[in-house]
Amino acid sequence: MTRVRQATAADASALADLRVRWTQEQRGPVDDPTFVERFDAWFARESAQRVAWLAQIDDAPVGMLNVMLFERMPRPGVPVSRWGYVANVYVVPEHRDSGIGGDLMAAVTDYADETGLVRLVLSPTARSVSLYERVGFTGGHDLLLRPRGAGPRA
Repeated sequence: MTRVRQATAADASALADLRVRWTQEQRGPVDDPTFVERFDAWFARESAQRVAWLAQIDDAPVGMLNVMLFERMPRPGVPVSRWGYVANVYVVPEHRDSGIGGDLMAAVTDYADETGLVRLVLSPTARSVSLYERVGFTGGHDLLLRPRGAGPRA
């Protein structure tokens, strides 16, 4: 049975292991003896503005995602609002297409609705577009971005 829950500091090693699996899936074996230490420091630093979820089957980590929270600059006469950027959505290959991605997305969209986020934004891969559309995301399938060093200086 799949269980999806918000991750805590105690889950940093499980999230780090999933990140290693994801990286190795894309790039092959990676030898990085400092990764776990760097991941733990990142997780501790980011936890003030980022919420992560962990999917497990029989206590084994099989998926994750996180949402970066942004609070808009206050404006006179306008209530403060927040939005989220969904990132690092990953399910291990042997459990893909089994509903875990949908379960993770349901967790983050429920969180967004319950906490009053005005929107969720993400940058999908071609493979993931159908998942995101099934859970209510619409619009373009790309974000505009400026690569470092591109374009004229203002």
